[in-house]
Amino acid sequence: MDFMLSPSHQLLKDLYHDFTETKIKPLSHEMDEAEMLSMGLLNEMQKSGFFGIPFSEKYGGAGADYLAYALCMEEVSKADASCGITISVHTSLCCGSINEFGTEAQKQEFLRPLVNGSKFGCYSLTEPNAGSDAAGIQTFAQRIGDEYVLNGTKVFTTNSGFADTFVVFAYTDKAMGIEGMSAFILDSKTEGIHVSANIPRMGIRASSNCEVVYENVRIPASNLLGKEGKGFDIAMAALDGGRIGIGAQAVGIAQGALNEVIKYVKERKQFGKAIGSFQNTKFKIAEMQTKIDAARLMVWRAALEKDAHKDYTTYAAMCKLFASDVANEVTRDCVQLFGGYGYCREYPVERMMRDAKITEIYEGTSEVMKMVISSNIKVR
Repeated sequence: MDFMLSPSHQLLKDLYHDFTETKIKPLSHEMDEAEMLSMGLLNEMQKSGFFGIPFSEKYGGAGADYLAYALCMEEVSKADASCGITISVHTSLCCGSINEFGTEAQKQEFLRPLVNGSKFGCYSLTEPNAGSDAAGIQTFAQRIGDEYVLNGTKVFTTNSGFADTFVVFAYTDKAMGIEGMSAFILDSKTEGIHVSANIPRMGIRASSNCEVVYENVRIPASNLLGKEGKGFDIAMAALDGGRIGIGAQAVGIAQGALNEVIKYVKERKQFGKAIGSFQNTKFKIAEMQTKIDAARLMVWRAALEKDAHKDYTTYAAMCKLFASDVANEVTRDCVQLFGGYGYCREYPVERMMRDAKITEIYEGTSEVMKMVISSNIKVR
């Protein structure tokens, strides 16, 4: 058992870190204030291979693995969680679904441009009345000849404001329950797709997150992803992988906040001393770093299980549950150590605290993670 990164993984981590420090971090505050990502920055990330990390070179991907993707998610999220979730939804949910369940023709048509840096993707599952209960969606696709006609409303669809390719879930036979749900691949320019303005949010404010209305959208039958009636399975499989990315994002948010604190406590003086010299501060930093490292190792374990093609569902849920809890605890403590300045938007820990909260909610709430874990616990 080796807890050290291989030389190739360390090299990738360093590359992600350097890009983040030089390209993303300088724009993080500006993008959060504007509540909009820099498309120029996203295009640079595309060119640098950030959107095709764990996919085969056969389709234009980087040919790396899920551990490399987790390393990228952590490094990017240390500086900007909005960029992190943009990568995550594109990679884990949209591309992951097509890569695992798509036909060869679908991979050539849709996956290739998504992973080679030509297009962006999104994943459209959540609805106004169907969040944790994915089976409660109302969107319906009726088969008419060689097409499906899609109608429904989705919400909190990350990347939808600029995505080129949508993976959408709808019932094709409501009488069958979850066995009547199907998945489809759509071109965003298809007539009848209406994307709202960005939904105002507490955190990850720069990411694109919109309501999408599908009104008599005609989809070629060839764009059915997997088999009819397998949509629920596809959605759950994608979310399993996505939870590893969110776990890594949570680790990145926490580590990024702690890094800011470590620098700050060396400079900030109270009672004639740097506050970093006080035992309370030292002990608090020690506790935070220990928890972050534990969360990081849980993320790596889940990623390695996925790379080994083992059943990683429980490990993915565990790493997301624990890492998201750590991110929220650590960012709160970091704001506290910054004092009044930590409450000001001028300092990044305020943004990081806001960003951390969503990691306990999206791609499965902490409560859902506990349901997944408890249903798979065995005597050891």
